[in-house]
Amino acid sequence: MRNVMRNKIKSLNAELMEMATLVEKQIYDSINALKNQNNELAQEVIKNDDKVDNFQKEIEEKCIKIIATEQPVAKDLRSLYTTSKIVTDLERMADYAVDISKAVSRVQGINFSEDVSPVWEMVDIVTKMIKSAIEAYINGDVDHAYEICDMDDRVDALYQGMFSVVLKNMSHNEAMINQGTQILFVSKYLERIGDHVTNICEWIIFHKKGKYVDLNE
Repeated sequence: MRNVMRNKIKSLNAELMEMATLVEKQIYDSINALKNQNNELAQEVIKNDDKVDNFQKEIEEKCIKIIATEQPVAKDLRSLYTTSKIVTDLERMADYAVDISKAVSRVQGINFSEDVSPVWEMVDIVTKMIKSAIEAYINGDVDHAYEICDMDDRVDALYQGMFSVVLKNMSHNEAMINQGTQILFVSKYLERIGDHVTNICEWIIFHKKGKYVDLNE
């Protein structure tokens, strides 16, 4: 029975990694679409959101079925519960990628200023955070989960610094208003994605130690 449960959880983890890879790509593609004003790529991201939603539904349904039919022990129950929580955070991250993609049509013809360059750095960090967080979950690496949260501090700092600069530029230059508004929305979406990765790190700790910690303070 333990081998059966172990194999089922291993299969769920494989699906979870596949979903996370897709979400990571969605976020990266949405920013590329924005940076290059690529409407075709933006529409592809929006279309692929259904795939993310289907991943979430399928994984959650499998978790519920296993809990209902297999009567898992406490450790396995925590694993299944954690998986269902992680896919919820991943799905919400993908929603932000859709929001970013929808902004592409509103920046056509704009030459982005150097002041918005922190956005491109933010996306590099958050996509790395997603990949690292899922690896930490699969490996049960609590120490790495804490390290990933330190990366989120960098995302927050980039957001706060750019927020101040862009607002200042918008107040002095009307031509910056549209560009600045869209970039502030996008950077906020990326900051929220970082928060969702931090949520995943909290679930990693819960999974291994059986206690909940708040890392989003």
